[in-house]
Amino acid sequence: QAEINTMKYCSLGRTGVQVSQICLDCMTFGVATERKSAYPIIYRAIDAGINFFDSANAYGRGNSEGVLVQALKEKRKRKNSIGNQGPFTMADDDLNSAGNSR
Repeated sequence: QAEINTMKYCSLGRTGVQVSQICLDCMTFGVATERKSAYPIIYRAIDAGINFFDSANAYGRGNSEGVLVQALKEKRKRKNSIGNQGPFTMADDDLNSAGNSR
């Protein structure tokens, strides 16, 4: 049975980029949700018309981003947007592993 994509989209601020009104949070991917379980979730979201994904370097210290990016590479049907938060600490013993500066 074929599904009809009824996803609604909106502008991302004044960028001109159109993103789905539903965003998939990828916080647990690569941590509590193993890669083999995360891929079908990401693929189903894409099939449903979702093109907006939330990630952050703090999600599994980069594991979430890795799972998401690899899944998107493997199922490149259209352009996707990733909302990424980046100022979080990546190493407890490195003072330069956090923040948004170079």
